[in-house]
Amino acid sequence: MNDYKINVIVLFIISGIIGCLGGEKISTDSDQVEVVSGYVKVDGSSTVYPITEAIAEEFQILHKKVRVTVGISGTGGGFKKFCNGETDINDASRPIKQKEIDLCKKNGIEAIEIPIAFDGLSIVVNPENDWVTEGITARELKSIWNPDSTVIKWSDIRPEWPDKEMFLVGPDPDSGTFDYFTNAINGEEHSSRSDYTASADDNVLVQAISGEKYSLGYFGYAYYSENKGKLKLVAINDENDENGKGFIKPDPISIGKGTYQPLSRPIFIYVNKNSADRPEIAKFINFSLTEGGGLASEVGYIPLPDNVYNLGLKRFEDRNVDSLFTDNSKVGVNIETLMTAN
Repeated sequence: MNDYKINVIVLFIISGIIGCLGGEKISTDSDQVEVVSGYVKVDGSSTVYPITEAIAEEFQILHKKVRVTVGISGTGGGFKKFCNGETDINDASRPIKQKEIDLCKKNGIEAIEIPIAFDGLSIVVNPENDWVTEGITARELKSIWNPDSTVIKWSDIRPEWPDKEMFLVGPDPDSGTFDYFTNAINGEEHSSRSDYTASADDNVLVQAISGEKYSLGYFGYAYYSENKGKLKLVAINDENDENGKGFIKPDPISIGKGTYQPLSRPIFIYVNKNSADRPEIAKFINFSLTEGGGLASEVGYIPLPDNVYNLGLKRFEDRNVDSLFTDNSKVGVNIETLMTAN
């Protein structure tokens, strides 16, 4: 038998062995990635969107057969879709409300609540604003934004400020940011003046403020961080020295330590319990809670402590559908203490 025939026989033998092994790749534990496929549908808060979008991009590099879509409908609009069974995960910049829990239950859906990062609602003005130098107090913000406000001009806040009409900009009423801000500043969710330019898209708010000298608005810190050249950040004084003395601007330290009050807050993802057993969902949530902190930092938010991410993962693994909150946002909450107690 010549060498050519021997090589052909050997080749057939090797092929047969591979065939018996089912064509599977033999690899070590260190380089083997479990192959999952399917869809992960996310919607909700524009504030949380940059985090979940960053997570989705990195996750799909690792799991190429999983398609993750991330939409923006606002926290409230997202919960409507979530409770209707249209999505697997809802991004939320405030806790789920009891009426949303009830709507979900009506449709056979329960939500697993998981904090994903810290945010500081940021008060911003146009870069040409040269009169708000020290900052603004929480009481002055209330005088501007409460539903009975008589503030029209900047000089209505402080007489030395310009006798020019304010151009107010903020999230629309479906936004969780709107809910948190109105609760923190006006003392009641959804309690706000309505004569302002509203949008569910924070990029639209950025454009509005950057284009009008006498504007003032608010949104999540990441959108300020991403647009520093177009905006001017305003320091806040809540006049409570226990939180921190004087006027304080939001930044990773003041938000993370809770000295930027009353506008520091946790932000969340909510997972449909019915979706939780699907392998692609389990992988995505695990990835979100192991890699999400670093990605949150990259897009301008403040990561939670590692043990809080671990507690979040345990909530998911236990399929814990009890909310840490009672029908509204808790201003100045310590999320670590809250989760440990629950």
